[in-house]
Amino acid sequence: MDFNSSSGGGSDLHNNQHQLQTDESKPLLGEVSASGPPDGNKMGASLYRRALLHCNGMRYKLLQEGDIQVCVIRHPRTFLSKVLSSKYLRRWEAHHLTLTDKSLASATPIGYMENAISYSAIEDVQLLSWENAPKYCLQLTIPGGTVLLQAANSYLRDQWFHSLQWKKKIYKYRKVLSNPSRWEVVLKEIRTLVDMALSSPLQDDSIHQAPLEIISKLLSENTNLSTLEHENIIEAIAPLLENNHPPPDLCEFFCKHCRERPRSMVVIEVFTPVVQRILKHNMDFGKCPRLRLFTQEYILALNELNGGMEVVKKFIQSMHGPTGQCPHPRVLPNLVAVCLAAIYSCYEEFINSRDNSPSLKEIRNGCQQQCERKPNLPLRLMRTSPALGSQEVTSPVETRIKIVNSSEIHVDLERNNVANQKLKGPVGGSESEPSLIDCLLVSPACSTMSIELSPQADRVLVCYVEILKMLSDYDDWRPALASLLQPIPFPKEALAHEKFTKELKYVIKRFAEDPRQEVHSCLLSVRAGKDGWFQLYSPGGVACDDDGELFASMVHILMGSCYKTKKFLLSLAENKLGPCMLLALRGSQTMVEILCLMLEYNIIENNDTQLQIISTLESTEVGKRMYEQLCDRQRELKELQRKGGPTRLTLPSKSTDADLARLLSSGSFGNLENLSLAFTNVTSACAEQLIKLPSLKQLNLWSTQFGDAGLRLLSEHLTTLQVLNLCETPVTDAGLHALSSMKSLCSLNMNSTKLSADTYEDLKAKLPNLKEVDVRYTEAW
Repeated sequence: MDFNSSSGGGSDLHNNQHQLQTDESKPLLGEVSASGPPDGNKMGASLYRRALLHCNGMRYKLLQEGDIQVCVIRHPRTFLSKVLSSKYLRRWEAHHLTLTDKSLASATPIGYMENAISYSAIEDVQLLSWENAPKYCLQLTIPGGTVLLQAANSYLRDQWFHSLQWKKKIYKYRKVLSNPSRWEVVLKEIRTLVDMALSSPLQDDSIHQAPLEIISKLLSENTNLSTLEHENIIEAIAPLLENNHPPPDLCEFFCKHCRERPRSMVVIEVFTPVVQRILKHNMDFGKCPRLRLFTQEYILALNELNGGMEVVKKFIQSMHGPTGQCPHPRVLPNLVAVCLAAIYSCYEEFINSRDNSPSLKEIRNGCQQQCERKPNLPLRLMRTSPALGSQEVTSPVETRIKIVNSSEIHVDLERNNVANQKLKGPVGGSESEPSLIDCLLVSPACSTMSIELSPQADRVLVCYVEILKMLSDYDDWRPALASLLQPIPFPKEALAHEKFTKELKYVIKRFAEDPRQEVHSCLLSVRAGKDGWFQLYSPGGVACDDDGELFASMVHILMGSCYKTKKFLLSLAENKLGPCMLLALRGSQTMVEILCLMLEYNIIENNDTQLQIISTLESTEVGKRMYEQLCDRQRELKELQRKGGPTRLTLPSKSTDADLARLLSSGSFGNLENLSLAFTNVTSACAEQLIKLPSLKQLNLWSTQFGDAGLRLLSEHLTTLQVLNLCETPVTDAGLHALSSMKSLCSLNMNSTKLSADTYEDLKAKLPNLKEVDVRYTEAW
């Protein structure tokens, strides 16, 4: 190149010096003056036009790396314009450049880019756009020279330009705000930084996150700020929080403000939209637990306002929305997570102090764990003095806590093999377990733990249990809430705390009153061997305080919709026969019906236990009346079996469930073996009548509305059925799976049903006598 060329030298030198002065006087944000570009400066005019273009909506993604052509020119500044205006430049090198936090570096550090270029060394970044300039070029002014970057097109050039400007300015802000001198200047710089992020044409999550992280680090390193400075900083960064979660350190800063100044207007005006966004969009508090802590402290700050829980209630309403269906699916799980964490924190002192504290895995899983470090108290000790029903725990807080293992006072016959034998037959020996009536004498009052929470912990507990109550009042949230609470995600101390279980009882009542099976079925345990809300709020359970009223309500709703009626009755007989008899003795009609059903379905085989149940029924007027009706039905059944009746019966087409019931109640059908209901209008409800036919071997349900619920009931009672026709019925895999218990089936027609191939293979494996099967027009065909 001709560095000695004199063409245009003086003019170019003057323009170059004027350009450098203009760039040095520009503010950090790089705004263009509203009065227009500098006079006589073509580069300034080009930048001004591009700034206007970006303001009109051009957006770019922040570059972190990319391929670009590089040319470095070492020269005195006085020759810059002469070099740039020359026709031929030096050679270009292809590099893969990375924009790190501190410098511009190449993946292949050779040639021009042997050493990384620090952002602090870059004096200015410009676009080259005049007539003789290389196409799609950027100019980086560094001490003693110039770096030219040539992109493939104008869009990439502009993307590199804005990315380099952003990296350079954010690097400068990190240095400026890392050593603050006066907070008036710092606050001004913070506002400028926020304005820069909001006005940047770059569209990337890091554009807003980087300033928040800088400010978060600044606040974590300067903890002695005044309250006014706190609020000024929060108000300055508020625009950045509209679409971004605050970083962890910033969450700590917000939590501190909520605790120290809960009545500040900043809490309402600035924090409310931030918390609303967290609840609507957060996917996992486990990745950022400080977001959950900030939400928790914000809600407690709302509770400190004059309105108290009314303010919190309005906030919950705003999160749900005015319609009957909340449009944000993440709100409820996030609110429940916040409530569970807050309630757990109330008992953290006691959890850490007890010897048999749960492991971190148990706490994380949120399930009540049975104590395995202490042997269970034998059932026979329940008849001894109350002192044997509890154990003093030697700990720093033994004056306030009296631990009682729930397994010691909970009548759990399922886990006691000897008690199971009482239902099937007598137990020999003088040291046999006490009778069920003796077990009823166990006082549920000893099942609680004496806990005294601090005033602050008590306020937190009341606040968040009230929120759970509010959540249970929304019909659309109740199914998901019941599912989330089904594993009992509370510590043992909370479940044994009388105040907690008494307040939570409202939520369990709402579940028990809901007619939807997906809601009230969550009252049962998640799996066998685990306690559910049904067990905890039953007489003898650690949470029962009402003599079984809630328990009776739960039994009533579960019996009304439970398709496995016999299985449920067996579970009650094994685990809750004592409470059922006690409540029946006190006149509960629901429990009287339960005991009558146990007798009718031959659930109880032991004669002594049957006599106890009969005595209980005859002790009340309602029980005596229902038992007499049961005896009448039993005598009719015996008479039907003795006299016999027809062996084959075909119901007329279009007959209904009521027609079938009237027919079967009008005569003797004890010998009925073949029943055809084909092309009738019967539904699953007729199964209640079909299970009363003890000799039934062949059943034709072709083209009826008999569904899964009825099929499950048949599979429990008609175990000797040999031929079953389900052709063109609405049964699905959910009901067909139950057929696996009907071992006598030898002919099965599932033509034109929703049978799947997997279910078909499962049935073939579990039905050894099955010889004739019709699966045409199904998935298994």
